[in-house]
Parts: sequence; C-alpha cells; structure tokens
Amino acid sequence: MDYETVNLNEKKIAGLCVKTNNLSPDVNRDIGTLWEKFLSGGVYSAIAGKTGAKALGVYTDYAGDEKGDYNFLTACEVSKTDSIPHGTVIKTIPAGKYAKFTVKGDMVKAVVNFWTELWSMDLPRSFVCDFEEYENADMQNAEINIYIGLK
Repeated sequence: MDYETVNLNEKKIAGLCVKTNNLSPDVNRDIGTLWEKFLSGGVYSAIAGKTGAKALGVYTDYAGDEKGDYNFLTACEVSKTDSIPHGTVIKTIPAGKYAKFTVKGDMVKAVVNFWTELWSMDLPRSFVCDFEEYENADMQNAEINIYIGLK
C-alpha cells in the first residue's frame, strides 16, 4: 500500500467514545452502533464549532498494539469545546508524524480491507493515535484519508 508521510498539527475533536478490542466478537457492532448514534442520532449535528463537515473515526488510548484494547471515537474537529452536547467527549489528536493513506470505494469494505492490509505491514507505528477522515458520505464511492501515527 502506498502512503505519504505527513506532519500534522494538533486537532481538538468532539464526539462519542467506546472502548473495544479488535479480537472482540463485538468490535464491528460496537463501532457500527457508535457511528449510527453519532450520525443518525443527532450528535454530529448538535456539535457546535465544527471546523469542517468531515466525520472522523479515531483510534486512541491503545493498550499496546492492535491486539489490545483501545478507545474508538466517532468525532469531528472543533474550534471550541465549551458548548458540546451532553454525553460527548473532547479529545486531542496529537501533533506529529503520520503515514497518510487514501482508500476509495465501498465505505465499509474499503476501511475493513485497509486495516487488514495495514496489520501485515512493517510500519513503525506509535500506537498513540490513528484516524480516518471521511472526505464524503457516499457509501458506495467513498474517499477516506487514513492517518497512522508513526514513531
């Protein structure tokens, strides 16, 4: 898989969070339910101070590597954090070096295939924070930039 190395500034995000694990039989349900609540449940539209229209899927607070527990957030970048809806959390995507991948196609399949392929790559991951940035909401023809934190 091709990628470019980029340096990103810190981003403040607001959204919903769930602790999960890739080895859990409930991981897909956990993440899917969170996306549904975030997008269809009115949380996304209720967040004030969005810096753009892009939704983010954020992986953080890793307990080791991709086999351990982590927090997954459905979120958006915000410029202010003083008026977020009840039940949402504020987190920071840290500044740093990231591998930037771009995937296109069926939104769910493209992301699942990406992660499966990433796990077999020899990439110097930091396991601090990774995130998906959804460029559009087209389920069949999605474009998603995926940023993987590097050491």
